[in-house]
Amino acid sequence: MAFSPSKKKIPVVKKDRIFLDANVLFSAAYGSSGLKRFWNLARKGRCLLLASGYVVEGTRRNLSLSNHLKNLENLLSSMEIIADVDFQIPCPIDLPEKDRPVFLAALAGKADYLVTGDRTHFGKFFDQTIQGIKILLPKDYLQSLT
Repeated sequence: MAFSPSKKKIPVVKKDRIFLDANVLFSAAYGSSGLKRFWNLARKGRCLLLASGYVVEGTRRNLSLSNHLKNLENLLSSMEIIADVDFQIPCPIDLPEKDRPVFLAALAGKADYLVTGDRTHFGKFFDQTIQGIKILLPKDYLQSLT
């Protein structure tokens, strides 16, 4: 008896590619239970969490307690770390120099979302999609799932 492949197509569910800014990583490492939802979603295969070396180092610099640094390493173990981009590349949005590498890395990582709590520098771009990346506060991304 010959094998006959099924004609049913299994739908492919696209995972959101979510780039997390340093302030989100910092708060999660510090113990924010609300932000842990991102890692729960990733564990369930609903998203892929991204960060860059630049973001990770910025987070490490601001964490002083060893248990917070250990939490950060645990969180990073389930994330994809994007290689840093040339910081001299022109940024398509008007950001301070220190924030340009964040957006550029999200772009290089083909992120669907840039999730940040930085209202000061990214606030004017919240809920906008720029070159395929929607910029949101963490709570806004999580609320969009319900």
